[in-house]
Amino acid sequence: MRDTLHIPLRPWPTLGVVAALALLPLAALALGQPFYVVFATRVLIYALIATSLNLLIGYGGMVSFGHAAFVGAGAYTVALLMPAGIVSAWLLWPASLIAGALLAFLIGAPSLRTRGVSFIMITLAFAQMAYYLVLSLRALGSDDGLTLGARPSLGFVDLDRDAAFYYVALAILLGALAAVRGLLNAPLGRALQGIRDNETRMEAIGFATYRLKLLVFVIAGAAAGLGGGLLASLNGLVGPNLLHWTESGLLMIMVILGGTGRLLGGALGAAVLLIAEEAIAEHTIHWPLGIGVVLLVVVLFAPEGLSGLARRWRGT
Repeated sequence: MRDTLHIPLRPWPTLGVVAALALLPLAALALGQPFYVVFATRVLIYALIATSLNLLIGYGGMVSFGHAAFVGAGAYTVALLMPAGIVSAWLLWPASLIAGALLAFLIGAPSLRTRGVSFIMITLAFAQMAYYLVLSLRALGSDDGLTLGARPSLGFVDLDRDAAFYYVALAILLGALAAVRGLLNAPLGRALQGIRDNETRMEAIGFATYRLKLLVFVIAGAAAGLGGGLLASLNGLVGPNLLHWTESGLLMIMVILGGTGRLLGGALGAAVLLIAEEAIAEHTIHWPLGIGVVLLVVVLFAPEGLSGLARRWRGT
């Protein structure tokens, strides 16, 4: 297999990064820049979503172009339940996770019977069907989307405080990364990487490859749905653009930029892309051109992504 199955954990660099992330809101507030706390929270949420897509692309070889549909399912679940009187995040966020998992099952069951370009196109087709369905339903706000009015309640944590929401998002991301690492080091993860490398051989030795891929597809959809629920809670607004194919493309760029098949590839790519977008947009309205240049440079000089480049530097 092209990747080492066991994913090592380097404690000191990991603790250093976690400590820096924990201090970030305090530094932003001390400098009088509360906007960056909300921005950093958005980065953490997209890191979670990109990590779920990296699980499919990097470790399962399933290039899904419809991942945004699961994000939208989670976001709209929160937006629909809150006006109905359900305001507890302990109920809303698991519901968004379940919504993402359910939609992933419905899309994955037929899609995973195809491979290659056919799989890419059928996931894109399903996601666009979901997008136009949301766009056409007045109950979902059509073009205008839905507003939440307030953030969910977490009981002992006041999510109306941006710093508190940031720490909750950080805890969820770290938990998700730990869960993905455990999954990849477990027999399921090893089988998944075997299927990625040679599905025909894995079938020949008795693995139920379709069921395994569908299970992982549902897990990734659940994580993306949770990310959508967190986005809706943070922004207080949900729109159909969350399900559009361009959003799926953005998530794929994050994974490629950070490095497919690397545990932190999705998170790193999300952080770099969103920070670069914010920095370039401050100086020019043509920020997509700048993002394109950044991606081109990474693809040409670091084909394994930024995390792969960092690994090569450590090796030298």
